[in-house]
Amino acid sequence: MDKTLNNKAWFLVLPVLVLVAFNAIIPLMTVVNYSVQETFGDNIFLFHGVGWFQDVLQSDRFHAALMRQLSFTFIILFIEIPLGVAIALTMPRKGPWVSVCLVLMALPLLIPWNVVGAIWNILALPDIGLLGHGLRSLGIDYNYTRHPIDAWFTIILMDVWHWTSLVVLLAYAGLISIPDAYYQAAKIDAASRWSVFRYIQLPKMKRVLTIAVLLRFMDSFMIYTEPAVLTGGGPGSATTFLSIDLVKVALGQFDLGPAAAMSIIYFLIVLLLSWIFYTLMMRNEEERS
Repeated sequence: MDKTLNNKAWFLVLPVLVLVAFNAIIPLMTVVNYSVQETFGDNIFLFHGVGWFQDVLQSDRFHAALMRQLSFTFIILFIEIPLGVAIALTMPRKGPWVSVCLVLMALPLLIPWNVVGAIWNILALPDIGLLGHGLRSLGIDYNYTRHPIDAWFTIILMDVWHWTSLVVLLAYAGLISIPDAYYQAAKIDAASRWSVFRYIQLPKMKRVLTIAVLLRFMDSFMIYTEPAVLTGGGPGSATTFLSIDLVKVALGQFDLGPAAAMSIIYFLIVLLLSWIFYTLMMRNEEERS
């Protein structure tokens, strides 16, 4: 039987498209405009071509900030994805404790990002903070305001506390969608716990884990508020990620041309890496199917 296509449905999404265009495309064009021009104030512009892009790509400062950003992102993914799956596997599937666990998991996600940075700023203070004072009482010379390794440890611990819950909730949603028939068949076959996870649970969580990886990659690669409040990019430039460096160039130095070029390069890197992640994960799923 032939299906009748109703193109009138596009009129329902037209307001959304207009809103997205107003909030994304128009600001993007402004950034593109600044990225190819030199400004001298008083709305005096001089066409600069791709000069700003060349300056940014050849800058050691940009390369260092990018390496710090990539290192942070891959450390976060390496910790939060397995940890989130492990916690989701231990959560109950039925009973009153389900609601309690879900609420506890959702609480860190409800806290604003600037408040998270402020909380950990106070918590990690070496003299009066619970974490800082506790580590120093154990004989550990901990001071995230002076030691780069301590600053990295604190930022990673803060992000794991804040965002692992997102992975847990997504993984848990994938787990509860698995029919009981799969577990009954595995029980009849006397399958081990590892076999159940490898051949039943992990394949069924593949799509939600793909979403989790993409969301955590994009968010961790663009992280700004939490480390800016916690360390301000210090000590020195140890935690000056690409996002923090971009804000320093744009607002601190007020170099609009280089900042615009850097933001476009930043956007293209996020877009490219997200596409690579998605393509590789979907290709593996197609090969298995």
